[in-house]
Amino acid sequence: LLAACGKNDNASSSGTAATPAPVAAATKIVVGLDDNFPPMGFRNEKNEIVGFDIDMAREAAKRMGVEVEFKPIDWSAKEAELSGKRVDALWNGLTITEERKQNIGFTAPYMENHQIVVVAANSAIKTKADLAGKVVGAQEGSSAVDAVKKDDAVFKSFKEFKTFGDNVAALMDVSTGRLQAVVVDEVVGRYYVAKKPQDYAVLDEHFGTEDYGVGVRKDDAELLGKLDKALGEMKQDGSAAKIAEQWFGKNILK
Repeated sequence: LLAACGKNDNASSSGTAATPAPVAAATKIVVGLDDNFPPMGFRNEKNEIVGFDIDMAREAAKRMGVEVEFKPIDWSAKEAELSGKRVDALWNGLTITEERKQNIGFTAPYMENHQIVVVAANSAIKTKADLAGKVVGAQEGSSAVDAVKKDDAVFKSFKEFKTFGDNVAALMDVSTGRLQAVVVDEVVGRYYVAKKPQDYAVLDEHFGTEDYGVGVRKDDAELLGKLDKALGEMKQDGSAAKIAEQWFGKNILK
């Protein structure tokens, strides 16, 4: 500090602007996630956090030269976790919306996603119009809730719209008949349907297309720039495609 003060005093006396001391670069980023959101981020049989977004974040952090820590959070309070600096980034199938852009800085989109409708395999529901008079669910705080409510006519036709703590609970209610349909991110829905094709079916119609991005605090331009650069390099050299193929069987990146 004394050395810094001495430099500034000298610089001021010579008529040039004082140069602030450099801020130490971050050595770790804390990624907030819902750890029950397969295949994006979830716990395996060993209770380890794994998933597509986990592998993407690890690769990006390696390129940025920082350590990454994964912190499970209440996903419905994700913006408060970010603004309160309990996490540095939200990276868990986070949909880019105009409303979220008011409080979150987003990277360029890295994946395109749809809000699909999953029903029981033996269901008579074949279209969104067939959801009239039915009990429909979605994960609380997810973009599925916003997507459904945007389709005002269909939303108003439901008998009831229920929200759940996670998609697993909603899908279980579909299989037991307590829920007639669940609206869910395509990456999640198709992951579960592929595991139990005898239990579930996916409608051809969906509730819209959206983009996934990594969210950071709006004033954290440095981290945003580094993440965009790392993601861009990962797309260019094929490493992102390789991660996608491992989790989805094909490259579904944007």
